[in-house]
Amino acid sequence: MENYIEQVLKFVQDGITAGEYTILVENDRLFPLIHKELSKRLKNDQMKFIHFVNNFDFYCSSGSYHPPAIEEYFNKMVQPYVESKISFRSWAHVEWATIEEPLDIIEEFERIVDEAVNQLSFPLICAYSEPKMPAHLEKILLETHPYILIGDEIIVSDRYLPAPSIK
Repeated sequence: MENYIEQVLKFVQDGITAGEYTILVENDRLFPLIHKELSKRLKNDQMKFIHFVNNFDFYCSSGSYHPPAIEEYFNKMVQPYVESKISFRSWAHVEWATIEEPLDIIEEFERIVDEAVNQLSFPLICAYSEPKMPAHLEKILLETHPYILIGDEIIVSDRYLPAPSIK
């Protein structure tokens, strides 16, 4: 868990150095730990560059994992940044108690997110828990995310297939 938190801290700090706001989609258990550590490392005016979003609210705003509702939540969340031409990045901690959702729904959502990332050109890290992840889901995630957090390192996915551009 220490490595995970350190990666989040580095991502946020790199964003601040680049003049970017960070949308941090994280759970209620880890956010206080991350916030405490960021408070030690950053000045008060730098802390204003961090926008916390509860990951349960984000992914289950409609009561369940429903891609259109998540996309709507996402669009509302980034709209002020896009409209004001403010640079931002996002770290999203995705948690599944169990992987019960049909994989095609998860794949649909991941492709929607990838399209948005490419259209809006912002850095995004999606952090998933590896245990119990079916091989097919892992394949989907590797194909829809250009960057992957493995252990304590963010690497470029060699299986990433960018979403086709919509014109």
